[in-house]
Amino acid sequence: MSLTLIIGTKKWSSWSLRPWVALKEAGIPFKEMPIHLRQSDTKARILEYSPAGKVPILIDGRELVWDSLAILDYLAVRFPEAKLWPQDLSALAVARSVSAEMHSGFPDLRKELPMDIGVELPMPDLSAGAAADVERVQAIWRDARARFGSAGPFLFGRFTNADAMYAPVVTRFRTYSVPVDPVSGAYMQTILGLPSIRAWYRAADEEEIA
Repeated sequence: MSLTLIIGTKKWSSWSLRPWVALKEAGIPFKEMPIHLRQSDTKARILEYSPAGKVPILIDGRELVWDSLAILDYLAVRFPEAKLWPQDLSALAVARSVSAEMHSGFPDLRKELPMDIGVELPMPDLSAGAAADVERVQAIWRDARARFGSAGPFLFGRFTNADAMYAPVVTRFRTYSVPVDPVSGAYMQTILGLPSIRAWYRAADEEEIA
């Protein structure tokens, strides 16, 4: 078995962080292939591997998987022992739903609080849409922790793909010092304390960005 994960610049690539942290937390060996974003040849380099022209991309032998949520789903099937989705049906329904919601939604949050690892920036005046996005994220975290989090500190107790999907949002809230409720604050500390997340931050600090 030889997995390769093609990712973008760690400082900026929220989509790349998701499968990367899932692989790390599941203990699945993989090779990492970075492609620096915001360069003149970025698009061409990515297109060498995927016609979608975006990172991340997972290469598993002859199999090619692109899009962060598709990769997470693939990993859950490929490595069932990792239990990357909750095993309980009710928890699975919620975990899959909130992950899909993150994947397709929150446009104002993405635009107004872009991922920028390793720096502290002033929180901008948020639009009504972005403020609603911030509150919705916290509502998701509170609900998951209350209903399914009794077995551990993650959204569904143990680490799952849902945590991987929301990890970039945790970094955004940290970058901009977004005020959060106590449950969300504790959850953020859990994610930020992961060895994999700390390693991502260290690597982002060491990146040479033109």
